[in-house]
Amino acid sequence: MSEAAQVVTDELRQWIVAQARAGHGADAVLQAMKASGWQEDIALAAMEEVMSGHLRDQEPGPEAPHAVVAAVPALSADAGHEIWAVDRTVRVVLSMAHPRIVVFADLLSPDECESLMAQATTRLARSETVVHATGGSEVNAARTSEGMFFSRGESELISRIEARLASLLNWPLENGEGLQVLRYAPGAEYKPHFDYFDPAQPGTAAVLRRGGQRVGTVVIYLNTPKEGGATVFPDAGLSVHPIAGHAVFFSYSQPVAATKTLHGGAPVIQGEKWVATKWLRQGRFD
Repeated sequence: MSEAAQVVTDELRQWIVAQARAGHGADAVLQAMKASGWQEDIALAAMEEVMSGHLRDQEPGPEAPHAVVAAVPALSADAGHEIWAVDRTVRVVLSMAHPRIVVFADLLSPDECESLMAQATTRLARSETVVHATGGSEVNAARTSEGMFFSRGESELISRIEARLASLLNWPLENGEGLQVLRYAPGAEYKPHFDYFDPAQPGTAAVLRRGGQRVGTVVIYLNTPKEGGATVFPDAGLSVHPIAGHAVFFSYSQPVAATKTLHGGAPVIQGEKWVATKWLRQGRFD
């Protein structure tokens, strides 16, 4: 099949839905499409368009198929650049299809940013990363920030932000991890990495029992550093500069590098960088 002839038709959409209903995971669907001659980028885009609603409500588990994150509904061709998210108008300032990256402005107000940093300050500790071999977590030299987690719905402010995100991203509130706040001092960074859990690692099965696979990430900027601290996407050639109240959302329809969601936090050069991170899961996270 030539690349020029690769148009996503209604017949292809129906076939993708049929594969999902038959219990085939996103990995298998992608491989079948590639074997039929579909370009990987086109296949991934078609899957994200079609399958987002189908797998969302499945009960997650160690063997559950990988979910496909829904596109932000207000980013359809006939929509404007402003989205009403429960209690606030949020602006879209950048949107990419592959990788699926959306940059929002005015997600949080200045007062909300300040309040969130204040609530987190006394609970900060050296950030940890997931240990793939065991499913636990530990301090990692690649991540030199301080951080803490809020429980979902822990305070009125947390509940308000979570409801806003659920509406904005069209994703169930209960399918989100607790909000994590991070502080990066001068020189601190987070080297490029993926947020999904690698299925090839022995500790992943234990992690997936609690909510299934990660399928999307929101990084909210709580302040504007004097210099440095951009969120970088090396495979996309994109840098998102931290501006207080703005956020970057990116989704990964399956846990593979082809999603081009490799990302990192560039070193802070002057000042501090504060962010709040929300990870979206395939199923309910408790």
